[in-house]
Amino acid sequence: MNYDIKDKTILVTGANRGIGKAIVESFIEHGATKVYAAVRQLNSVSSLVEQYGLRVVPIPVDLGDPQSIVAAAQTAPDVQIVINNAGVFQAGTPLAENAIAALEFQMKINVYGLLYMAQAFSPILKANGGGVFVQINSVASLKGFPDSATYCASKAAAYSITQALRELLSEQDTLVLSVHPGPIATDMGDAAGMSQVAQPPALVADGIIKALKAGDFHVFPDSIAKQMGDVYKSFAQNVIEVSSS
Repeated sequence: MNYDIKDKTILVTGANRGIGKAIVESFIEHGATKVYAAVRQLNSVSSLVEQYGLRVVPIPVDLGDPQSIVAAAQTAPDVQIVINNAGVFQAGTPLAENAIAALEFQMKINVYGLLYMAQAFSPILKANGGGVFVQINSVASLKGFPDSATYCASKAAAYSITQALRELLSEQDTLVLSVHPGPIATDMGDAAGMSQVAQPPALVADGIIKALKAGDFHVFPDSIAKQMGDVYKSFAQNVIEVSSS
């Protein structure tokens, strides 16, 4: 199943910077009619509103606040594509004193936030013809790294949920994408110490658009991600993407 974003209404969480901002810009340039910029602080997307006018509609969403997600779903009943991009990163090993607190914090945003987004917006996507649900995961969802183990664990959990959503939402003709960027030039990438190898966030936006046209589930948008994706491809096709129903 492929999907054309032209003339569609989009919602992007974490739209004020990094990958989220690049997605807003790219989707509008590729013909999206309207983008709900879902952010914690509405003034953080003022530059996007200035640039694109009424095509960008700021709405308050905090993935740590389920009520804000429910309210956003009520505010945006015309959404056809939901891109859950917002997330948090906190470095630390499993043996660090704050490991449990770090894992709880990242699970709350990166996993529970995904669940709340899916629960709130799946009925809207169904009512609007099926549409698309995109989850920004990470190559860290496929491999654990000692210095960011709790982050990797949260992304692995999010990837597992995304797999389930793919099968469940296919019943309502909703296309689900799992996006696995490598090091990207964002504030989060800098915090992870990846600035020297990071690549432009526009690659992620372009990768999503290409995957929608091709009907792909997995998206490995940058060069490092593609290397992992090439190795992972056989397992993904023969295990992950095979329906369990």
